[in-house]
Amino acid sequence: MLKRLSTARTLFVDKTGIKAFLLAFCTTVFVGCGNEVKAPDVSDVKAEVTSRALYLDIAKIDTNAIGAGLQQLKTQYPDFLDFYLDTLIGLDIRGNYNDTVAGIRLGMKSFLTNKDYRGLLDTVAKHYPDTKKVDEQLEKGFQYMKHYFPSFKEPKVIYVVSWLGNIGAFTCGENTLGIGVDMFLGPQYPYYKSVGIPEYWSEQLQPDYIQVAVFKTLYRNMHPFIPDNRNLLDMMIQRGKEAYFVDMMLPEVSEATKMAYTTKQLKWCADNEGKVYNFFIVQNFLYETNWQKILRYVNEGPNSTGMGDDSPGNIGAWMGLQIVKAYMEQHPKMTLAELLSSQIPAQQFLQESKYKPK
Repeated sequence: MLKRLSTARTLFVDKTGIKAFLLAFCTTVFVGCGNEVKAPDVSDVKAEVTSRALYLDIAKIDTNAIGAGLQQLKTQYPDFLDFYLDTLIGLDIRGNYNDTVAGIRLGMKSFLTNKDYRGLLDTVAKHYPDTKKVDEQLEKGFQYMKHYFPSFKEPKVIYVVSWLGNIGAFTCGENTLGIGVDMFLGPQYPYYKSVGIPEYWSEQLQPDYIQVAVFKTLYRNMHPFIPDNRNLLDMMIQRGKEAYFVDMMLPEVSEATKMAYTTKQLKWCADNEGKVYNFFIVQNFLYETNWQKILRYVNEGPNSTGMGDDSPGNIGAWMGLQIVKAYMEQHPKMTLAELLSSQIPAQQFLQESKYKPK
């Protein structure tokens, strides 16, 4: 049975040295939950995805000469391989590509020969024999990114297997984006449960969620989530800005996918928007700063406490998105960059949004 190498239960890496990081021929309108988002024409915006599939290259290593195989890979991934081996999957090889080193003899060899680990590698290769579809999705998103942020430079993309380390998207250095494709095999993949991935993560294990994970990571690289000394309303608006950013980068992706909700959960949100907002008011939660009471509403979970089993987790992010949309409707001349960099106090932001759910 596969055992996870990392105990982190987040799809985004945030460590020292690691910053957790559509093509349209005419203006198109995408509708979701009563709000319209107009996607600009980016057909003339040039964006390119340069990617490599490290997981396919690792699968080709001769198991009788693993050190030599890694040395060869070092020439192909000079700035990334050691980070992958030592930091991401924790083998502590430190550039010593000798078959007698414990990280190779016990670690990498096990990954390449143990039937469960090798089975994972083969399963990933079966699901992702190439990365063409994901590259195309990212290219479309990068076009929008460059439209809204002209100085944006497309990162190099490296696809990896994290050996179920629960790492979906991350950045390494200034311009490298990593994607752990083993975390996007679909919720039916049997080993997710055995390594502790909760069932409520199901929507985030779908292949189409890769692009969402990438742009959430890019956003968090620019605007890290700050819960310290913040009330629930502030955290809701932070999450709402993130969700709005993802909306702008991926306008053709369904809102359910972007929120990691099922369609049933998204409908529940739309049907109960006023009740949810009233719940926060009645419970005096909007300006509450006690983490134990409020953090569950802006983090993933099986549902939102006090709202019933049909409610999704992270309901505060969805409601924050509605507040941000309302704010932008009241401020049509504000650019996306201005919105994201604004430091407007949460209460003032809510007041100026004139958000009034029914």
